[in-house]
Amino acid sequence: MRSVRARAALGATVVVAVALVGAGLAVLLVLRANLTDQAGLQAEVAAREVAGQLALDVPYDRLEMREEEDHPVQVTDEDGRVVAVSKDLKAISGTGTDQVEPAPSPAAGSSTGSDDDGRDDGDDNGSHGIPGRGEVDSGDPDFDNGTATVDGDTADYRFASVQATTSAGVTLTVHAGAPLAAEQEAVGTVRGAMLIGLPVLLLVVAGVTWLVTRRALRPVEGIRREMAAITASEDLSRRVPEPGSRDEIARLARTTNETLTALEASVDRQRRFVADASHELRSPIASLRTQLEVGAAHPELLDVPGAVADTVRLQVLAADLLLLARLDAGERPGRTTLDLGALVHEEVSQRTGDRIPVALSVPDSGAFEVAGSRGQLARVIGNLLDNAERHAERTVTVSLRAERGGVVVAVTDDGTGVPPDERERIFERFVRLDDARTRDEGGAGLGLAIARDVAARHGGRLTVDGAPQGGARFELWLPSAG
Repeated sequence: MRSVRARAALGATVVVAVALVGAGLAVLLVLRANLTDQAGLQAEVAAREVAGQLALDVPYDRLEMREEEDHPVQVTDEDGRVVAVSKDLKAISGTGTDQVEPAPSPAAGSSTGSDDDGRDDGDDNGSHGIPGRGEVDSGDPDFDNGTATVDGDTADYRFASVQATTSAGVTLTVHAGAPLAAEQEAVGTVRGAMLIGLPVLLLVVAGVTWLVTRRALRPVEGIRREMAAITASEDLSRRVPEPGSRDEIARLARTTNETLTALEASVDRQRRFVADASHELRSPIASLRTQLEVGAAHPELLDVPGAVADTVRLQVLAADLLLLARLDAGERPGRTTLDLGALVHEEVSQRTGDRIPVALSVPDSGAFEVAGSRGQLARVIGNLLDNAERHAERTVTVSLRAERGGVVVAVTDDGTGVPPDERERIFERFVRLDDARTRDEGGAGLGLAIARDVAARHGGRLTVDGAPQGGARFELWLPSAG
């Protein structure tokens, strides 16, 4: 099944069916056990009544056996011979013997403890149930199920077996039965009701589950349709509908819209990046082409230094674009341990042609080891120095210090500084402030963006603030190695 609604309805129906079948079987078993116990209690009462008469030496042919209450009775002696049965009993099973014809008892004849005249041999006991010395077993009786045919009708019975001892010491066993018709009728009625009601209830459960699931998944279908429309139109400004509920589907819709917002921003940023890169590449390429065309027509007018400068500018811009593409692709920096102080020294020492000399302040002692890519970190320091050189008036200072489990490289200049409301914007790609654009002939607005991106991928951060002498102060924090 490909439909969630169908699977949910089927699953709920199966679970309810299993639960109802289990509960129904338990109800039937409990009902059968209770009714069987009631029948056993009735049979025990009937058996003890007859056993009590036998303990009082009532003759077999004078026993009162409650025939009118449909309790078949069979009395057997120690040898298993039948000595008395209830009236109209034609067949019996489940009592140990299927005999229904009383046999003469050698121990007592036709009566217990009486002579042939029906008179008692003792001085105190008569022949009409006067108490003798017999007793009835007070223990729990034995129960068994069987059948009996009474007056031509055969039915199932619950038999109780109770022992009684006459005054003459003869042990007799009374088997009395109680009908199981009520138990069978009740169990059959309940079973029939379950067989009729269970399918109906399962249909109701399946239908309700189907409707509830369809209603619950309706917002999901709306989200799917809108996502399909967004995919077809490629319009990332559209958003999926958010239901008013506070359930998982509402959270899914909100998360989907947040994803679409992030995707739209990423695509817009990528488009701006491509447009800005094309714009930045166009100027040096056009300048270089013009110079080459002029040189081809008039070799004496060829500006070789200008062509070299444009070529270098193209090379730097291509390297920046390549590095940004690698960073956007998720390239992880290396984890080589390096001395950041030595790296700063090396970068500063190579800048012999700078307009303003760089003042370096690095403590003689201290651990400045960090983990990362030597090339990328050197690129960050170089970009910060290039930015300071372009905007400084007279001084550029680089300092190093340990701070909070990391190392801080601070690059300070005494230029005009960065306005507070522009301090985050300058880290965006291809962003140059208006005054910088008039003074900067070679920058494309990628240096600070690359520096912050590399710092973030090394687990650090790059921030800008005002310098004490009025310029800008860039601080690069990187975690210490280990």
